[in-house]
Amino acid sequence: MAYTVKGKGKFVARKRRHLRLRKKVNGTPARPRLVVTRSNRHIVAQVIDDTIGHTLVSASDIEAALVKEVGTKTEKARKVGALVAERAKAAGITAVVFDRGGNKYFGRVAAVAEAAREGGLEL
Repeated sequence: MAYTVKGKGKFVARKRRHLRLRKKVNGTPARPRLVVTRSNRHIVAQVIDDTIGHTLVSASDIEAALVKEVGTKTEKARKVGALVAERAKAAGITAVVFDRGGNKYFGRVAAVAEAAREGGLEL
C-alpha cells in the first residue's frame, strides 16, 4: 500500500511511519499490542490481540468518567493511560507491546505510555 498523495505531507508521513512500525510490532496473546490513537482533540488507547484481531480492553477521554474532568489534553491522556492499565490488569494482562501509531513519542502519546507503566503495565 503506497501512500503518495500530493499536498497531504503530514498525514502521508504518519501513515508511512505507522505501516513501517506495524511490520515490526505485533500483538500476541501473551503480550498484546497497546495502540495509542491521537487526534487534535481526543486520545484513545486500546489493547489488541492481533492473532484473533480483537480489542481486549480500551480507554478514551470521550468516556463519561473522563468527559467531565477538567485539565489539559496531556493530563487527560495521562488519565487514559492509567485507566487502560487498570482495565488491562483486571483482564489479566501484565505486559504489552507499545504501538505509537506513527506519532512521535512525545506529549500526549508519551503521557499515555508513562501512566500505563506507572499503573503496572510492562511496556
